[in-house]
Amino acid sequence: MRIYSKSYFKGEKSDFVYFENWVKQLQGNNERQYERYEIETSLGTTQVWGLNTKEKDFETLVIFPGARTTSLIWDFDKGLDNLNCKLKIYMVETNGLPNLSNGATPDIKSLDYLDYGHWVVEVFDKLKIENAFVAGASFGGLICMKLGIVKPEKIKSVFLLNPACLQFFSLKFKNLYYNLLPIISPSSKNVLKFLDNAIFSKPNHQLSEFSEKMLVDYEVFAISRYKDKAQKPYFMNKQLAETEVEIHLLLGNKDLLFPTKKSIQNAKRHLKNIKEIKVFNNVGHGIETYDKALNYIGEKIRSYH
Repeated sequence: MRIYSKSYFKGEKSDFVYFENWVKQLQGNNERQYERYEIETSLGTTQVWGLNTKEKDFETLVIFPGARTTSLIWDFDKGLDNLNCKLKIYMVETNGLPNLSNGATPDIKSLDYLDYGHWVVEVFDKLKIENAFVAGASFGGLICMKLGIVKPEKIKSVFLLNPACLQFFSLKFKNLYYNLLPIISPSSKNVLKFLDNAIFSKPNHQLSEFSEKMLVDYEVFAISRYKDKAQKPYFMNKQLAETEVEIHLLLGNKDLLFPTKKSIQNAKRHLKNIKEIKVFNNVGHGIETYDKALNYIGEKIRSYH
């Protein structure tokens, strides 16, 4: 696999220590210890967090995070408990994002535009996952679709949460303003403005005080300490029709980054096997932190039995 770019922490040793301490805080608040896997892939080391992965008879759910996030965000306030079913859960830290995985990435739009899909197959094989339910938020949704094209037999069903593959990033002034604000000036105050206006929709969709501070701290750290050279997600357009895997589309109607109406239109136009489109009212882009969205995923997984 040809490496297109390599992102990195500015002070790898000290920044890794910061991230590890951040994880310890999350584990302490959630009162649980995440299992850890470090596997070697074509993109270098890939870090995977796990819950219940030693259980033999549980279904498997594999999670992919959004850009500039860590997959652990899915478990803020013990959010994964909202799935309400017995699952082996693997939270994959996508390479090239600010986490403990290697920063190498393939060319997301190369002639062999499926490199990320091949990487996921490697992850599955190294973890000895024959097939699984897969879920991806934002950029993670694009990763899920790449897998669905490369190796559809690996997927039981896909859950796309405000995916970044169904349309171009919104260029409306309000969206650009709140997204660029913390990048230009990565202070806690500006990150919180971004979260309040683009990611959440208070009071219906919000985190606890502890988790909100954890997210702000992480974002300030990620923006200021991580040299991000990874390409951003793109509208996959007709490529979306290259798979017939079963898809559940979960959208928040307050998503500034990828407005709901356009996502629905393009999903109906290009996706061949949509089982359901579920729109959650007063929910922002960060839908993976919304309890009822996780309730929905768990309910659909249980319905397979």
